[in-house]
Amino acid sequence: MSSAADTYRGALDAVDRLVNRGGEADDLLRAVVDLLHDGFSHYSWIGIYFVEDGELVLGPWKGPQATEHVRIPVGEGVCGAAAASGRTEVVDDVNADPRYLACFPSTRSEIVVPVTYDGRVVAEIDVDSDEPAAFGDEDRAFLERVATLISPYCLVGWDTGGEPWGESAAAPGDPQR
Repeated sequence: MSSAADTYRGALDAVDRLVNRGGEADDLLRAVVDLLHDGFSHYSWIGIYFVEDGELVLGPWKGPQATEHVRIPVGEGVCGAAAASGRTEVVDDVNADPRYLACFPSTRSEIVVPVTYDGRVVAEIDVDSDEPAAFGDEDRAFLERVATLISPYCLVGWDTGGEPWGESAAAPGDPQR
């Protein structure tokens, strides 16, 4: 039987392999989002937001449905607070945190991990869970390591014309877009 530590270690190794394989940033980040969502049953929705002109702009995501929060001003909500402070935010009960921007009625807890590069926040990983207090120290350490690994791939200025990245949307720069 595999332990939780083995699960995190295996997922981190998989992210490391993706990063070392290289390739297009959008393909790599989509693969990381898929891997995280599919690898952890308590991760019900996951997205990467990019910092662009004082806003968080939703990039690749995976979950049961899209969020209405495709642009969030830095400093607003839990996501904006993490981007402003550069520190991971863990919310055990989203209904008790006035900063929480409600997305899905089923969400009970959230973790937001800033992605920094060269000392500045360039993106963040946002994970929702339908379980209360779903994110512990292992999640924090794991997601902070993932953020470090993907940081060079988050430097691209993602311009989707204000439209969110959907699971079926073409990638930025794709002529089909």
